[in-house]
Amino acid sequence: MKIVLFNWKDIHHPQAGGAELLTHEIFKRIVKDGHEVTLVTANYKGAHMSDLVDGIKIFRMGNKLTVYPLACFYYLKNLKKDADLVIDEINTIPFMAKFYAGKPNIIFIHQLAREIWFYEMPKFIGWVGYLLEPIYLSLLNNKKTITVSESSKKNLMGFGFKESNISIISEGTVIKPVDNLNIEKYKDKTLLLLGSVRSMKRTLHGVKAFEIAKAQDSSLKLKVAGNMEGSYGESVQKYINNSKYKNDIEVFGKVSPEVRTQLMQKSHLLLVTSVKEGWGLVVTEANSQGTPAVVYDIDGLRDSVKHNQTGIVTNANPKSLAEGIVSLLKDDAKYGKLKAGAWEDSKRITFEKAYEDFKLAANIK
Repeated sequence: MKIVLFNWKDIHHPQAGGAELLTHEIFKRIVKDGHEVTLVTANYKGAHMSDLVDGIKIFRMGNKLTVYPLACFYYLKNLKKDADLVIDEINTIPFMAKFYAGKPNIIFIHQLAREIWFYEMPKFIGWVGYLLEPIYLSLLNNKKTITVSESSKKNLMGFGFKESNISIISEGTVIKPVDNLNIEKYKDKTLLLLGSVRSMKRTLHGVKAFEIAKAQDSSLKLKVAGNMEGSYGESVQKYINNSKYKNDIEVFGKVSPEVRTQLMQKSHLLLVTSVKEGWGLVVTEANSQGTPAVVYDIDGLRDSVKHNQTGIVTNANPKSLAEGIVSLLKDDAKYGKLKAGAWEDSKRITFEKAYEDFKLAANIK
């Protein structure tokens, strides 16, 4: 089978995240099954126009906005004749392949953008995107759709997608779960904020929650690891520099995979405060290393965290997050229970499972 995949980011894109990782891991396995996969995606500084990564043929063109019309023209000229299946991966904006694919086509979407528009775009563009999203989704809601969580499924159904047309697949992690929970944690109770420091991740909420919790438990420490570039990262760094607890906050910036794994293993709790997630892959990764999470009650995170079983889900404000942190860390028995529950739960979430789920949902033999 010859499969064409549209996605504005590939695995090597500077802004690639958990969605791109999952996509790449699924499709490199599909290639190993003997299928041909071509990814049409956006170009970026330093990239090659064409590439071959783990057997996936990649063609890059335009940028995150112009890639959509360019991908359409490229497909019609070079790929349509031989394609057997077209996959429109929606990461904020769809490629609208339904209207020109001419072959069986499905939608692959991790999450709806909705509120993210207001965090990641200038105000006017944010409103435009927010108002347009229901329109283009209504044009696609009769298509076979694959997503990654019950929250995303419910969101799609709210825009007219039929429940029978939506399949949920597993997430997966490249990090192997630790063999046991005899892990040496940091001497002081340590909270971890991990991932890109972006507006929609609301990293500053995590810092403020730490400050509130620190006022009740003086032993607490905070580690912040992730790309701090951009105006939001600068604002977070400035806030930390002015915090009365700045000596108890360590900022790493972007870290290597080895350091990232070590931070997850040695920290006591992961904090996640995003506006919206498809799943919240960093939660599963931390769980696999013996670290439960305290997260906001938002789409995706309420799926990746089972409240009071694998972590804590709180109202979406720093005060509530701090209450969750303090209550869990002062209860050793509960912390041990959630730590074990998170670790066990992470073992079921694998790329092999995601791959098998996707093949079944997309009818790839």
